[in-house]
Amino acid sequence: MSRLSKDIDSAFQGVGTKSGLEIWCVYNKQLISIPKSSFGKFHSGNAYLVLRTFLRKIESPQYDIHYWLGIDANEVDSILASDKALDLDAALGCCTVQYREVQGQETEKFLSYFKPCIIPVEGKYSPKTGIAGETYQVTLLRCKGDHVVRVKEVPFLRSSLNHDDVFILDTASKVFLFAGCNSSTQEKAKAMEVVEYIKDNKHDGRCEVATIEDGKFSGDSDAGEFWSFFGGYAPIPKLSSSTTQEQTQTPCAELFWIDTKGNLHPTGTSSLDKDMLEKNKCYMLDCHSEVFVWMGRNTSLTERKTSISSSEEFLRKEGRSTTTSLVLLTEGLENARFRSFFNKWPQTVESSLYNEGREKVAALFKQKGYDVEELPDEEDDPLYTNCRDNLKVWRVDGDDVSLLSIPDQTKLFTGDCYLVQYKYTYKERTEHLLYVWIGCESIQQDRADAITNASAIVGTTKGESVLCHIYQGNEPSRFFPMFQSLVVFKGGLSRRYKVLLAEKEKIGEEYNENKASLFRVVGTSPRNMQAIQVNLVATSLNSSYSYILQYGASAFTWIGKLSSDSDHEVLDRMLYFLDTSCQPIYIREGNETDTFWNLLGGKSEYPKEKEMRKQIEEPHLFTCSCSSGNDVLKVKEIYNFVQDDLTTEDVFLLDCQSEVYVWIGSNSNIKSKEEALTLGLKFLEMDILEEGLTMRTPVYVVTEGHEPPFFTRFFEWVPEKANMHGNSFERKLASLKGKKTSTKRSSGSQYRSQSKDNASRDLQSRSVSSNGSERGVSPCSSEKLLSLSSAEDMTNSSNSTPVVKKLFSESLLVDPNDGVARQESSSKSDISKQKPRVGINSDLSSLESLAYSYEQLRVDSQKPVTDIDATRREAYLTEKEFEERFGMAKSEFYALPKWKQNKLKISLHLF
Repeated sequence: MSRLSKDIDSAFQGVGTKSGLEIWCVYNKQLISIPKSSFGKFHSGNAYLVLRTFLRKIESPQYDIHYWLGIDANEVDSILASDKALDLDAALGCCTVQYREVQGQETEKFLSYFKPCIIPVEGKYSPKTGIAGETYQVTLLRCKGDHVVRVKEVPFLRSSLNHDDVFILDTASKVFLFAGCNSSTQEKAKAMEVVEYIKDNKHDGRCEVATIEDGKFSGDSDAGEFWSFFGGYAPIPKLSSSTTQEQTQTPCAELFWIDTKGNLHPTGTSSLDKDMLEKNKCYMLDCHSEVFVWMGRNTSLTERKTSISSSEEFLRKEGRSTTTSLVLLTEGLENARFRSFFNKWPQTVESSLYNEGREKVAALFKQKGYDVEELPDEEDDPLYTNCRDNLKVWRVDGDDVSLLSIPDQTKLFTGDCYLVQYKYTYKERTEHLLYVWIGCESIQQDRADAITNASAIVGTTKGESVLCHIYQGNEPSRFFPMFQSLVVFKGGLSRRYKVLLAEKEKIGEEYNENKASLFRVVGTSPRNMQAIQVNLVATSLNSSYSYILQYGASAFTWIGKLSSDSDHEVLDRMLYFLDTSCQPIYIREGNETDTFWNLLGGKSEYPKEKEMRKQIEEPHLFTCSCSSGNDVLKVKEIYNFVQDDLTTEDVFLLDCQSEVYVWIGSNSNIKSKEEALTLGLKFLEMDILEEGLTMRTPVYVVTEGHEPPFFTRFFEWVPEKANMHGNSFERKLASLKGKKTSTKRSSGSQYRSQSKDNASRDLQSRSVSSNGSERGVSPCSSEKLLSLSSAEDMTNSSNSTPVVKKLFSESLLVDPNDGVARQESSSKSDISKQKPRVGINSDLSSLESLAYSYEQLRVDSQKPVTDIDATRREAYLTEKEFEERFGMAKSEFYALPKWKQNKLKISLHLF
């Protein structure tokens, strides 16, 4: 990982090899490593260096370097910290993003590493004593921030209090929270997290907690005790603090290039283009509230240090040395904020490396004796729907909304819009999904009517429905299994669509059973297959798929060279579903007849490379607001988010790249899902992170307390938190004081919230295909099986002896009368006759009773261990080696969501 030279500090030996934080303090002109137990404790008299490493699935690691400058740190230590940040960047291959952090003005990204907060300590750090002073001192802390709290110790005086902020008075036996009357509920809730932190870390959980409301004194013993520390009660001055300031208009960004002597030269233009940045130069982009230093790949370490010093000197002369953010970027690692100031910034993201990496991992599994055709996409979410519950489909035709019959539910048209309602049971809990499906050729007025009618249907479920807006061709993977078999025809039945066709004289493009039609067949199994009608031309073909060319009573089936055996099975089933009397002529790519090409209007070129989906990295969470009468959507990213960041007074956007979720807090000012959907569509239009979001990206609208499992999987989810009454502050207070929380409704256990023991046992399950044959299950696909097992099965799986559950107790049949796929209960299998996938007990305690070295457990090991559970290689590491490799204890690792566990294991070649 790291690349060291004789000029690089020895403190950086082996850095960046594991996910997490590494922190150093500048002490006696040297870097001293800070132990993990002291993370988050920064002394105002010192300068620190913080490295955050994120090991990604396939791509190179992501590094963020922050050098933190205490307000009392001397100039020598500050300069040394800045220089060491560049040395650390060089040690990591010049592929980091660097941030300057000034005490009291830290970036929210930096603060998010230390939840709930950092509390700077007065004085200087000493490696011998750690935090100086053993006697407990009464302190007064001021807390600011709705989502990331900034904590500052203020003088222990009445004059330090104000009406706008929240204060914490920390005494030897009691911690007081004083909430200014102008502070927000979210600020008070965040401050309560700080109170909990102080109680647990400074008082060992043995102290009382009291809350004091500004302006309420009479009859409150806690208030009397609080004011006694200030010599008795007295009114706080009415004057508001300086936190509320007029927003000044941000000037245009100005670009300077920096010569080798550190002189700044303005480029003289406000219209910026990427081509202006030369590889052998350093530049400074002044955006007033933030400054970026861009360093070309061909610049030397000396040039980079000079450019940073010049930029810091520029800020000092401008009087912005402490209030302006300084971000250092190397060419090729520009963030979305920096790119946004340029007119044109070409997309350079390529998926080929990711696809190549997947193939290599698959090859490694094959070398170890696993029968792996293709590794599943990790972003494929488990199949929460069981295809047995209620499905209703409406076609929207202006003001008319027609409920379709069961046979017609599996036939959609590209010129129409549909409402698809699905009610299913998950973990003894009824869930509702309502999709607004927009045909790619539908009329704009029909699309608007579909959204309006969907909001009306949502109202009938009292807000429990999860609303999703999807476009044809961009459906999420969980959409199709609801239908099992689905055909999408060209054309439409809407009155508006027919009028438009008549005007454009395109009637002949509609589906006609008496004319030739070409269908692309996709799907994963007979329970999840679709036939999509495409244009009747050769350019519609693709080597990654199979097709049905239907003409009269005959049909060709065209099998692409890159299609899989499962694709061929789906092709046969879909052919039967379309027309049981059809006699197909099977053609493999490259063996086409003249008749085949003539039906397509002649032979021509078409895509012949493997289609691979874009790699999905970590999702991003944003808080959003839209002022009344103002169409401008304001968003702010919440870094390193957790469930507690979803405050009930707010609306959040969870950007997962392939889909976006709008989460509505119960106490937010968004009162309809139609209004929330509008926010989501505005977010797509903005494409904040410049990741290629389009208006066709699926948008889900989720209300607090009714989160579906495919949303909660991105969090370490505790259902009881989402079901509490009260505002954010009241919930935090009830939780801290240990009161039994009341819930709005019962909730079963969620996906990703299984205990680590149950999860380890369930990963040993085998799936049973529809024809009854068993096949091995990859670690990712086993999650799909886990989600389908009943709560009773989960309980039974707690036996010490691993057994294999037959999770699919029903097989699929096709009724020859109507061609509709049906389910039929299969005979019960004898579970005792089924054999486990791996030869050892998967119980975590049993796994930990054995120990192997990391080199033996790697998937590419030269001396591999054979008698282990290959899906749980990490469990065989000793506690010491586990912490060295993963940067955390096993208990912390297994508390992470499954997708995060897998990313860490892949980065260490243990998966």
